[in-house]
Amino acid sequence: MTERIPPTGPPDRTSGVDRLPPARFALDKQTWKEIAHLLANLPAAVLGFTYVMVVLSTGVGLTVTVVGLPLLAAGLLGARQLGKLERARARLLLGVRVDEPSPLPLRGRDGFFAHLWMALKDPVGWRTILYDLIRLPWGILTFTITLTSLFVLWPVLPFIARGLTEVDRAMVRGLLSPSEDLERRIAELESDRGVVVDTAAADLRRIERDLHDGAQARLVNLAMGLGLAKEKLLEGQADDTVAAMVDEAHGEVKLALQELRDLARGIHPAVLTDRGLDAALSSVASRCTVPVKVTADLESRPAAAIEGIAYFTVSELLQNVSKHSAARSASVDVWRTDERLLIQVWDDGGGGASLDGGTGMAGLADRLGAVDGLFVIDSPPGGPTVITAELPWRDRDVDLRHEPARWPAR
Repeated sequence: MTERIPPTGPPDRTSGVDRLPPARFALDKQTWKEIAHLLANLPAAVLGFTYVMVVLSTGVGLTVTVVGLPLLAAGLLGARQLGKLERARARLLLGVRVDEPSPLPLRGRDGFFAHLWMALKDPVGWRTILYDLIRLPWGILTFTITLTSLFVLWPVLPFIARGLTEVDRAMVRGLLSPSEDLERRIAELESDRGVVVDTAAADLRRIERDLHDGAQARLVNLAMGLGLAKEKLLEGQADDTVAAMVDEAHGEVKLALQELRDLARGIHPAVLTDRGLDAALSSVASRCTVPVKVTADLESRPAAAIEGIAYFTVSELLQNVSKHSAARSASVDVWRTDERLLIQVWDDGGGGASLDGGTGMAGLADRLGAVDGLFVIDSPPGGPTVITAELPWRDRDVDLRHEPARWPAR
């Protein structure tokens, strides 16, 4: 005979488990769920243990070959699926609420070996393997005790089942919960991806605005001027007016070409592609209203993307020096330390620079953060200002197909 136990309240989401009714002598619904879970422990443990032993013996045994590590990585990904089944079983029968781990970000363009290493060091997969290893003796013990108690100790079976399943709940919460470090890293990557998308969209809008307001307007004026000159020539009026109109059109062409060159330099300057950071930063420094000393101590060139971010970071900082610092001199130092590219921009201006000062510092910090970079400002009132930017170093992979187009010389 069973007794219906009324619910004791809403689920307690903060503890990761539904609030369970207290164990009683009567075999209620929750007790039968716990008994079912304990009896299912043995087949589930045998399945998990067999899988783990096959994965470990095959993957580790073949590590001396080229297929061992990929097999082990695939086994760890499969262990994640076993963990998913165990979390579902615990959620259904034990009321344990454990969040599902985020999937590994294996769809990027980091390459096969980066994805392989990510799968091999997956903490969720390794903790699931540990869970399956220790579950076999526990599954045998709980199956034996529960089955015996059904026939011999059934009056106190609810208390036995509750005690045994509390251990199961602790195992699930301790070994099958998401990895905090991995979840935090995935959240950072998702946030950085959003920053990159927003930045790209803003750059596209800026390019479209510059084309519309600058070169496009000049080309429209050029077409109108040439059209009027053509009409006058067709009418036989080859006088000074036509010559002036052609001369004006020639001037518009020059201005349009100059604006297109400036726009192309703002997207990716040719000197950066051809000669690297040292020459490109020297070119930026020559346009600054403050004398700037540039020192670039780099034995090799970083990846094009990192090089471009470094260039535009220094360009933006020197523009701020020209507009806001009231400095008499400035310097730019670029060097490599281990696997990081460091940039330091110094000026002897009035100081007071900050991320919320409206000078684009927050945007620079976001762009650097999107590629695992750092942006540090040291600018006390009265100066001097020292801004340090740090970027991850990636070796350059030259691909001529992605070089920017060159504008023809006049």
